[in-house]
Amino acid sequence: MSADLRSDSVCLGGSAPGAELPWEVLQTRMTDGLSAGVEVIEVRNGVFSCNVLPTRGMGIWTAHFGETRFGWDSPVKSPVNPAFVNLKSRNGLGWLDGFNELLCRCGLSFNGPPGIDEGNPSPIESDLTLHGKIANLPAHSVEMISNENEIGVRGIVDESTLFGPQLRLESSITSPLGSSEIRVRDVVTNLGSAPTELQLLYHINLGTPILGEGAKFACPASKVIPRDARAAEDASGYLEYLAPTSGYSEQVYFHETLTNSSGESLAMIQNSSGDCGLSLRFNKEQLPCFSQWKCTQALSDGYVTGIEPATNYPNFKSFEREQGRVVKLGAGESYTIDLVLNVLIDQEHVEEARKEIETIQGGNSCEVMLSPQLQYCSSE
Repeated sequence: MSADLRSDSVCLGGSAPGAELPWEVLQTRMTDGLSAGVEVIEVRNGVFSCNVLPTRGMGIWTAHFGETRFGWDSPVKSPVNPAFVNLKSRNGLGWLDGFNELLCRCGLSFNGPPGIDEGNPSPIESDLTLHGKIANLPAHSVEMISNENEIGVRGIVDESTLFGPQLRLESSITSPLGSSEIRVRDVVTNLGSAPTELQLLYHINLGTPILGEGAKFACPASKVIPRDARAAEDASGYLEYLAPTSGYSEQVYFHETLTNSSGESLAMIQNSSGDCGLSLRFNKEQLPCFSQWKCTQALSDGYVTGIEPATNYPNFKSFEREQGRVVKLGAGESYTIDLVLNVLIDQEHVEEARKEIETIQGGNSCEVMLSPQLQYCSSE
């Protein structure tokens, strides 16, 4: 992002013990084109940095360790102000007009493909658009966090309407000083007086330089299921990635993840040489459903893969409701989610993550299904 696209406003700073550089939390605002008005908070912990977007639902745009960027090159080049995103456009796929983040939430009251959800308990929520509203709602009560151990930002995003859901996301995104970690804690609360439905998926996306021909995915699982006939074409090769391929059509795989004794699972994307990558730690009780998105199309079209822990699989909401995978939050109830993204900066760190994944897998076999399965995959 060039300097003429934003203006500095607020900065916190200090020294990070053992780090090469001081820590800093820098709040800025973009000023040009479709990005005009987008707030960016850059969290620099002394060795590692990430850019949080309060204007876009507390998503994370990019992260950097030294010269290595963790994110992807979307055809959408810069963060888009939600004022310029019409979720109803492009046959309900307008969400794609603002999609370019490393971490983007999908929800809160619905995610998955667009369509008419005739079984929705809220009649004004029956006309669904792709992946919901939360990524295109600005946060309020945004504040920068700093203490002797970590720095970051917190904010509140409300997804509320009259005669419909009243959901509040309270998010804190922090990084321990001198570490290569991003920690996300989200608490979603039903502010209404009646039960309501919750769907939440974390769309975590990587392109070059991590993604490339021969890059690999790893995650402990008991079962892997192709979402549709297209994914079934290459089900046996789900672990590896192609070079940018013109005309490639996306493939999605659903995973029944295994966990350690604490209920945690770990997924990883590594580059072809095994000396750089990104791992994601999540709790299966909080996020029981996991999807792997392979979209290795041409670079100019958006060469990317996604790892997506969620409360549900990204099928149409009515199908997920029928399968019992839509969370119901009672009046005043909250749902807490914790994630840890860890930048793997050398072969030692990649190998450490791989060994942990192998330990969680243990002696358990992984059944790779060669066709979609009814309880996981909607026929729509």
